[in-house]
Amino acid sequence: MEYHPGGEDELMRAAGSDGTDLFDQVHRWVNYESMLKECLIGRMAVKPTVPKGMLPKSQVTDTLAKEGPISPSYDWFQTASLVTIVIYTKQKDLKLDSVIVDHQYDSFRAETIIKDYSYLIHIELSHEIQEDFSVRVIQNVGKIEIALKKKENTSWECLGRPLENHNSFVPKKDAGLYYRKCQLISKEDVTHDTKLFCLMLPPGTHLQVPTGQHVYLKLTITGTEIVKPYTPVSDSLLPEFKEPGFPDNRYIYFLIKIYPAGLFTPELDQLQIGDLVSVSSPEGSFKIPQELEDLFLLAAGTGFTPMVKILNYALINMSSLRKVKLMFFNKTEDDIIWRSQLEKLAFNDKRFDVEFVLSAPTSEWKGKKEHISPGLLSEFLKRSSDKSRVLICICGPTPFTEQGIRILHDLNFSKDEIHSFTA
Repeated sequence: MEYHPGGEDELMRAAGSDGTDLFDQVHRWVNYESMLKECLIGRMAVKPTVPKGMLPKSQVTDTLAKEGPISPSYDWFQTASLVTIVIYTKQKDLKLDSVIVDHQYDSFRAETIIKDYSYLIHIELSHEIQEDFSVRVIQNVGKIEIALKKKENTSWECLGRPLENHNSFVPKKDAGLYYRKCQLISKEDVTHDTKLFCLMLPPGTHLQVPTGQHVYLKLTITGTEIVKPYTPVSDSLLPEFKEPGFPDNRYIYFLIKIYPAGLFTPELDQLQIGDLVSVSSPEGSFKIPQELEDLFLLAAGTGFTPMVKILNYALINMSSLRKVKLMFFNKTEDDIIWRSQLEKLAFNDKRFDVEFVLSAPTSEWKGKKEHISPGLLSEFLKRSSDKSRVLICICGPTPFTEQGIRILHDLNFSKDEIHSFTA
């Protein structure tokens, strides 16, 4: 206990109980499975106990059912050339980005995210399949269809052999992160210290990162696995860059600031085209409310990254929006990411407005020069009407985000109207 950086008092907060939530508050990014595997004593088993005669069995079942969604089920059927796996989720609000599929060799893995739960199908397939497959979600009945192409037109007697955690339905925080190796396709300068990385998913993977969520990138550095969270950006504001021959959903783009004295980003920057980076499944709880009228985005530096997909999604899919405003804080003009693209977007869509605020601009700068402040935000955060439904998203360095949230509360915005990205 003396060795632990947090000290004995911090460890004692979890004494005799499951310390996962306490750990996740500070160290969610740490790949503890690799670093601490020699220290594993065993896994805690928690069995709910109900005193005899306290509740009828049906009431116990009802009580447990209220704790989470109903467990999905699955089935499969085949034709001469196809095997179709059908997942019945009993949820009608599923989207395509709720389903993550990984097929490597004989191993087939399909994870479905349902609210805060993870349903996993994990099978060693009985026969070989081709690399390409299709995933379809039928929203009105909550059904998922995954169509696999047989390599040989033979009849399968069974789908395959169950692998670890097959047919499990657990809270997402208990499911663990799954990584797949992605290939570096390109690396381009965006500012003097920020680069755009393009990674390509393996052929046997279906993964779409939901708006406002992040993934973890993993590299082995001096013999230790290091992971860091990053929010992918959409290609809506990208410069003209397209690789011919592949659909766009094969790519994941990242805007990453390179810190010369850092541990992770210099190693990432040293990768050559064609090198592999491990990418986790998506994480995060962000949900953009429907029927929103005002959307305000506050970003500092590379805190702009989660705003890209939010901005793109809102302007394309949300007809109720009256106003979308981005206030982008940077140090100098050279630090502004994709300034011309943002100004062009504001010119083309009258609902969108962008303001650049610099803390150390040149003498030629005509825009705002200051740090985040109550006066600046009270002027910026003007609702389209007195009772308009509003969401404010904020992301940047920790001091910026914490100060921004304090100011927003002082300006009488409620917790439900504020979402901070802190990963």
